[in-house]
Amino acid sequence: MSRGRESFSSRARLTTRKEFLTLSRGGKKIHTPHFVILSKANDKGENRLGVTVSAKVGNAVVRNRIKRLLREFFRRHRQGLPGHRDYVIVAKHGAGEISSYQATKELRNALETNQG
Repeated sequence: MSRGRESFSSRARLTTRKEFLTLSRGGKKIHTPHFVILSKANDKGENRLGVTVSAKVGNAVVRNRIKRLLREFFRRHRQGLPGHRDYVIVAKHGAGEISSYQATKELRNALETNQG
């Protein structure tokens, strides 16, 4: 089984504070019931993801589950997202109670209706 198209390499991650701040200042915001999605075009040649889950969302177990869920969504769907953008997904209070299916549906709907 080939994982090439669905991998989540370190190049596909936003890691520095500067990258997160750039998106929070100049990115397009999309609000959903459980997430805020920030996006901005980049010149890196691929879609990249950063995730923010504060302690207000839940304990460490809940926060880590949300992060795994968001990374898995991105890994599986990034080929279908509009090209060469940076995304930061911020979890809102209540995100810890939703299922993987609900999160996928919510994120896919938000990104499909707000492409560009």
